[in-house]
Amino acid sequence: MADKIAKAHEASAAAALHPGGGDTIFGKIIRKEIPAKILYEDEQCVAFHDAAPQAPTHFLVVPRKPLARLSEAQDESDAALLGHMMLVAKRCAEKTGLVKKGYRLVVNDGPHGGQSVYHLHIHVLGGRQLAWPPG
Repeated sequence: MADKIAKAHEASAAAALHPGGGDTIFGKIIRKEIPAKILYEDEQCVAFHDAAPQAPTHFLVVPRKPLARLSEAQDESDAALLGHMMLVAKRCAEKTGLVKKGYRLVVNDGPHGGQSVYHLHIHVLGGRQLAWPPG
């Protein structure tokens, strides 16, 4: 756990050097510079399996727009994008068979939220009983 906290704080410091999302691993996946197992993509976002899954099914929904944190989203200009990401998460959950028993959506924001990549993303986890509270 301490390792994840340290990584979140390191990522926060690195993101401060590149405001607005900068160039992250997710940007490289979106541009196809790094391979990923893509579940879905359209003009607004990409969904792909997590490289270090924390559940039997674990994928991410990432906007093409390099928005660093949810807390930086603008009410008017980003509302449609955020809603679209939620619907893509639902569609991909259906596609991966998670709907029958359920799944969890997680958005980490900032160092205390455990964010380790400063490009907004939704984690979708399922395939087993998830514990609560998560942190």
